[in-house]
Amino acid sequence: MLEYDRYNQAIAQMKAPIARLGEALDVARMRDQAAELEARAAEPDFWQDIENAQKVQTKMKHLQDRIDRYAAVQSRYEDLLLLLELGSEEDDPEIAEDVGVKLAELEEMVDQMTLETLLTGEHDASNALVTLHAGAGGTEAQDWCEMLYRMYARWAESRGFALSVLDYQDGEEAGIKSVSFKLDGENAYGYMRSEHGVHRLVRISPFDSSGRRHTSFASVEVLPELDSSIQIDIRSEDLKVDTYRSSGAGGQHVNKTSSAVRLTHLPTGIVVACQNERSQIQNRETALDMLKAKLYQLAKQKNLDRIEDLKGDVMDNAWGSQIRSYVFCPYTMVKDHRTNMETGDVDGVMDGAIDPFIEAFLAGA
Repeated sequence: MLEYDRYNQAIAQMKAPIARLGEALDVARMRDQAAELEARAAEPDFWQDIENAQKVQTKMKHLQDRIDRYAAVQSRYEDLLLLLELGSEEDDPEIAEDVGVKLAELEEMVDQMTLETLLTGEHDASNALVTLHAGAGGTEAQDWCEMLYRMYARWAESRGFALSVLDYQDGEEAGIKSVSFKLDGENAYGYMRSEHGVHRLVRISPFDSSGRRHTSFASVEVLPELDSSIQIDIRSEDLKVDTYRSSGAGGQHVNKTSSAVRLTHLPTGIVVACQNERSQIQNRETALDMLKAKLYQLAKQKNLDRIEDLKGDVMDNAWGSQIRSYVFCPYTMVKDHRTNMETGDVDGVMDGAIDPFIEAFLAGA
């Protein structure tokens, strides 16, 4: 069958990408690291430092997961070769169909793992702290902000990331003024950092009775959730603490007490807020974690060794140029201006299909 000849060529072409993936992962090194961590975990005093023990176990799980997944890739490749040989001998169309399905699954596994090898940044494996802000333009921009939030929520769900809202401010008439949320999952920050920047929308406004075309902006800020090994000291005298009643989605406890917390870092003017937790203490702790992440990232950008050296003038909110444009009218297109990646499937993108943009960004980073 001609179909078997085609599959034979396609499977043969998979050999090189699988070998390159093994080299990029450096599986032998990962096995050595896993063995070293296992030996450490077997030491009698391992659990005396619970925090460190948990980190070691997390690292072990991460390594073993990658080792097992690459072994699964190799195993599937070998199984495909056997299945192809069997189907070719019997000239069985049903087996040919099964080969096609399994080949597509293998290609997807290799593509996904190859993408993960690009996530080599210091905090790429961390959870992500994301904040969306509506730009100038009132209701238009606030509606755009809500559309972006829905897009990221759909994408996070497809990736298996857990999304928890930390702070939420409704728009005046529609949409969202701002929303902060956390994405929990392996490599959440590594993937999501590609979205950091200003996003531009062009469409016929549903809020304009004249049916005119409007341009709206919203900013996306993405930070890694820092682990406890990174110590950042914030002086109490540098903090202004405000409490208020929560608003928006949040269950029965919302609006009952002044449990929401807003922190202002006086030297820089950075403001963070959290209203997701049930108690004021929990909200303060979460807000403080968000503030530390912002200060840490800012200090790194400015090549500073001390948080105390940050000044307010570095916090000017300049929109700058957009990283991506979403055009609904007069034609449909989403284009990333950093990579020139574009698609005409606007509806798909707004439903969370942003992986091609993320992959193009990581490949060129």
